[in-house]
Amino acid sequence: MGLFLLALVALVTDYSLVLMVRSAHISGSFSYQGLMEAAFGRPGFYLLTFLQFVYPFIAMVSYNVVVGDTVTKVLIRVFSLPPRSIFARRDYVVAMATIFVTIPLCLLKDMAKLAKASFLSLVFIIFILGAIFSRFISLAPYIPSTRDSWQVYNWGIIPAIGIMAFAFMCHHNVFLLYGSIEEPDQAKWDKVTHYSVFVSFMIASLFGIAGYATFTGYSQGDLLENYCWDDDLMNVARIAFSLTILFTFPIECLVTRAVITQAWRPVSHFFSTIAIVATTYLISISTDCLGVVLELNGVISAVPLAFILPAVSYLKLEEGSILSKRKLPALALALFGLLVAVLGFATIITTFSTVDRCSHGHYMSYCYQNRTN
Repeated sequence: MGLFLLALVALVTDYSLVLMVRSAHISGSFSYQGLMEAAFGRPGFYLLTFLQFVYPFIAMVSYNVVVGDTVTKVLIRVFSLPPRSIFARRDYVVAMATIFVTIPLCLLKDMAKLAKASFLSLVFIIFILGAIFSRFISLAPYIPSTRDSWQVYNWGIIPAIGIMAFAFMCHHNVFLLYGSIEEPDQAKWDKVTHYSVFVSFMIASLFGIAGYATFTGYSQGDLLENYCWDDDLMNVARIAFSLTILFTFPIECLVTRAVITQAWRPVSHFFSTIAIVATTYLISISTDCLGVVLELNGVISAVPLAFILPAVSYLKLEEGSILSKRKLPALALALFGLLVAVLGFATIITTFSTVDRCSHGHYMSYCYQNRTN
């Protein structure tokens, strides 16, 4: 069911990306803000502005959660730290990463300086994927089986769609990417979109298959949480993933800061950056459950941005009846997004008391019996 859902989300994401550029050609406005304003006036503009603030803001919170989850394990392993050491505390580790890495990078006014980090991040992702497959071969036979670990579906389907939407979310960059195409047109954009979404789907599938097949019922929201702390290969993977996250953080901060400026008024680059980064830090140390953060961001912002708004803007801008053959796929997309958002939010609220199900800071039981080096 997981792969089916991933394929479904990939397909609807692909269609929504195509739909956005199609709507732009109709309205003549090649920006997400302009598109929403053309369709719904200033209320549409402000709704989009709010969601475009929420999405990168919660994303930054999730990045801090990842850094806290991963770097602490590496420090404990490398320096043989006792569990009560201040350097083994995730709040302290995230604070140090924020002060010495995140803030200096976010204060950069020219993000082009981080261009090389994009290629480096791709290399890191390939390495992490290779490490996960390596451990699937060597570790999976020693992981105890769990009951109903291969059941077809469970009640986590709706929140899972939100997380997948978060993973595929790139709609706030659509027109920047469209403008980078030489002599852009709808046909070229459709082709680029199809290839890009397919590659993303394949990479996500490989991570999901190898990760879940290794740990089944023990799988955590942050897959790297499952690996033993003394697993040196996966500790290198943890560092690689943390670096990827830290290099991505400034881009999300840039988007958040730009949204504030557009919606309100120009603000101090320095003080707005400090305020944004500090706030995300304070929120991130309140939870160590990455899955919950991703679910929340998925249903609150990613689903509306990726599915609902592109669909309803097209329905408003395209001439003809809403039930016309040309508009029916967009109507289905809007209803799908609305259903996922409502049910996903309701699920998170009703299961909020179980957020302590994460296993951060706990040495997984199977690690006492198996050693991987």
